Amino acid sequence: MGRKVTQVAFGAPELPRDKNVAAYCRVSSGKDAMLHSLEAQVSYYSGLIQNHSGWEYAGVYADEARTGTKDTRENFVRLLADCRAGKIDMVLTKSISRFARNTVTLLETVRELKQIGMDVYFEEQNIHSLSTDGELMLTVLASYAQEESRSASENQKWRIKKNFEEGKPWSSTLLGYRNVNGRYEIVPEEAETVRMIFDWYLEGMGATAIRDRLNAMGIKTRLGNRWSRSPILKLLRNYAYTGNLLLQKTYRENHITKKCIKNTGEKPMYHATGTHEAIIDMDTFNQVQEEIKRRAEHFKHKEGEETPTYPFSGMVRCCRCGKNYIRSGAPEYRTWTCRTRRKEGLKNCGADIIPEDELFRLTAEVLGGGVTEDAVRDKIAAVRAEENRTLAFRLKNGKETVKQWQEHEVVHICTEEHKRQISLKNSGRKQTEEQRRRHSERMKEYWKGRKFPEEQRQRQSEKMKAYWNDREASEAHRQTVSRMMKEMRAGNTGAGKEGDGNA
Repeated sequence: MGRKVTQVAFGAPELPRDKNVAAYCRVSSGKDAMLHSLEAQVSYYSGLIQNHSGWEYAGVYADEARTGTKDTRENFVRLLADCRAGKIDMVLTKSISRFARNTVTLLETVRELKQIGMDVYFEEQNIHSLSTDGELMLTVLASYAQEESRSASENQKWRIKKNFEEGKPWSSTLLGYRNVNGRYEIVPEEAETVRMIFDWYLEGMGATAIRDRLNAMGIKTRLGNRWSRSPILKLLRNYAYTGNLLLQKTYRENHITKKCIKNTGEKPMYHATGTHEAIIDMDTFNQVQEEIKRRAEHFKHKEGEETPTYPFSGMVRCCRCGKNYIRSGAPEYRTWTCRTRRKEGLKNCGADIIPEDELFRLTAEVLGGGVTEDAVRDKIAAVRAEENRTLAFRLKNGKETVKQWQEHEVVHICTEEHKRQISLKNSGRKQTEEQRRRHSERMKEYWKGRKFPEEQRQRQSEKMKAYWNDREASEAHRQTVSRMMKEMRAGNTGAGKEGDGNA
């Protein structure tokens, strides 16, 4: 019997691919020292991964000023989404406490990643989550980290309580004061701003008008930011400006959630009188509180009427300024607008206004069914409003869907009844002669103490004289204005003729 030889073809051996390795870093405070530590962690892990053979750099995910007891860390959530999408094979982190101090959150996350074959390496404890004894060690050490967090929280509570019992203020960011050795001391320039805000409110100005005036005058908040409505309303209600303190008005639920809860009798309050020099006298403060109540009556819901909530309340976030979208528009044409654009104007945020029916249509496509509040909140984690009429839906399963909405052309007509209502509304906002006189005197006093106005006016006057004495520049200016006026007249005439022709 002859021998039979068959050639067998083997494919090229499959080479093992490099691991996609990422790192996670976190600091729980926004202080400069902490942020410097975060930069050092990011730099360390970037170099470690890129210089390690067999590892492919998949990025460093970092959260600033986020506590490890919460599961709402933005970049931590993004890391998990990329792990589920198969973009990462292994995660490096400094320690268990940097990854999560909540034992339940830690174990749930590690188990989920373990099921998809993904390893988490805790450098300080030298533990791989995929190892045989990894989960046991993690359970013990995570419990220790959580207890350490609880102990630190209790120590902090004890220190705060002792300060309250001694009548010492806790906040150090109050406009008009500085906390010096546990006592408020007045900052004269900021105190003048506080007095102006109280006076303007009693003269009939609202929080929006006060905000616009402060920003126009270039006056900043205590932290150097532009003013918005919320800080002004808080300032007007702040009892500390009377020279007295009401302490422990709020408290933290626990060291896990760190939720801030209004104190309605669950904890003792402390009323300390005469603790510091007052900026606002008690009569003025009480008048402002009465005025706040009086104005609130106009917007108070009728008895038994509930404040309406909508499926997208708190869900849609602006990609430009980071604020939420709020429902707006007339009943005939509802829209969703960025809070910054709605409250502070287009100059502060130019985000697109989303038609409500388009938002519902795209959401129905994403959900594959009807749009209800329960359906939206059960399946969608957040909606990000991006440029070019784009909405990015981040689902709770880690996936992200991008949709584009269509602009509607809507003609709005202001009826006579609308005009009458607007006129009645505005008539109550006119200032009296006495209010105008007081405002004029106050502004004169305010600018009197400033060094630059007269010098600035003189420089501006000299600059304009030099400009108009320059014949070439002034003649070019006149020619430009003349040309623009001719174009404007020609455009108006053309529009009139076109309208006549259409008629």
